[in-house]
Amino acid sequence: MFVIIGYVVICGTIFGGYAMAGGHLGGLWQPLEVLMIFGGAIGAFVVGNDNKAIKATMKALPSVFKGSKFTKALYMDLLALLFEILSKIRKEGMMSIEKDVEDPESSALFGKYPNILHDHHLVEFITDYLRLMVSGNMDAFQVENLMDNEIETHHMEGHVPAHCVAKMGDALPAFGIVAAVMGVVHTMESLHLPPNELGVLIGHALVGTFLGILLAYGFVGPLSGLLEQKLEESTKMFQTVKVTLLASLNGYAPAIAVEFGRKVLYSTERPGFAELEDHVKAARAGK
Repeated sequence: MFVIIGYVVICGTIFGGYAMAGGHLGGLWQPLEVLMIFGGAIGAFVVGNDNKAIKATMKALPSVFKGSKFTKALYMDLLALLFEILSKIRKEGMMSIEKDVEDPESSALFGKYPNILHDHHLVEFITDYLRLMVSGNMDAFQVENLMDNEIETHHMEGHVPAHCVAKMGDALPAFGIVAAVMGVVHTMESLHLPPNELGVLIGHALVGTFLGILLAYGFVGPLSGLLEQKLEESTKMFQTVKVTLLASLNGYAPAIAVEFGRKVLYSTERPGFAELEDHVKAARAGK
């Protein structure tokens, strides 16, 4: 939603200001220039990326037009789930969660938190390390190292779409110049025309440079920054799980381990101690 609002503000201020200065908006409508700029950028995008990167970018782009799913409520559900799992381990032993770990879709614990259960990668991350904890063959240091490596891999994979979009945005001004040069070449071929017609051709050529810069810095470039922000938010979920499970491995009680995880969250989404406690109690009561 905010992306659309931003685009409207960009178009309104730039084209509105141009019109208020006496410019003719019709002169900016050059579909062939747009074709050259976008066509060249898309072609370069295909040339410069492998199949995995292209698919990842196409999959990630629709998410920029949606609001963030990483809300305080989602983080509270995650911490409540971890608290319930760790409490069950403390009361009934490590083997008591074996069925929950092997089949989280059928687990009563995971079933209380459908928003968490719908995130396949997060559930897999949680269950994989709970499975290692059940095995009892790895200490906290080994588990932490493995978690760090997996989170780094997740971050690198998630960075691919943002990198691809950023590169495409960087290329647009250059393709705008290419379109402008092509327009100048066409103008030089038409020197036999009257001066007023040559002026129109020169104006059309300059539109290419304008569109390349506008599309790069006003439309495509900002999307790469937004994808980076969404990646950081998704990584924060994994970091919360990591800190909470490691605290449990180091012998802390479930309530303290969850507090470790709560402190990892950004201040804008971090629930208060009492707020989280009330949420956990309500969840355990099945409300």
